[in-house]
Amino acid sequence: MRVAGQGIFPSVTALALSSGLTSIHDLFHSAGFVIARNVVIALAIVFWLALGFWVYKDARRRIGDPFLVFVATLLGLAPPYIGPVVYLLFRPSETIEDVRSRRAELQALEQQLARSQPACPVCCIAVEPDYLACPVCTTTLRQPCASCNAPLDPLWQMCPYCTSPIGPSQVDLDAALTAEAHTIALVDDVIPLVPQSEARTADA
Repeated sequence: MRVAGQGIFPSVTALALSSGLTSIHDLFHSAGFVIARNVVIALAIVFWLALGFWVYKDARRRIGDPFLVFVATLLGLAPPYIGPVVYLLFRPSETIEDVRSRRAELQALEQQLARSQPACPVCCIAVEPDYLACPVCTTTLRQPCASCNAPLDPLWQMCPYCTSPIGPSQVDLDAALTAEAHTIALVDDVIPLVPQSEARTADA
């Protein structure tokens, strides 16, 4: 009985294993499995090519050298699914358009700062805030303080350097208007009045 039992059990086990292997073999060779496998392979190939194309487009937006763009594209294709990850780790952080926009903003800021610097109202050359006269056209820019000779702004009522009060200038309005009228000449009927150039302080 024991020998017969030992002979029946291995035969049943072998029969079950052979039937299971046969069913798995039939499953792998069935039409549905083949179709699903082909669909998965096709999707994997399409996704791989799409990643390579994405790497190419992104590299063109971030890299100006065509050779480096070609190398980045090969990196996105050669190790499938790993190359794009490596490219993401080493790609430039800014696009070419971002770099150009940043440079344009910096240039605009520099131009704005340059325009904010004081300039001569006659020759438009840049002057320092402490200049009393323009070094090019000798135009008087500021009046010196009577006590410390520091340059004063026309609107100041007190010298900020020596705290001396700045008295109102005694200006004869009639004399100023007469002097201004002498500096204006009649040119023609189209342009009736044109101011003449004032006498320079260097010529005085």
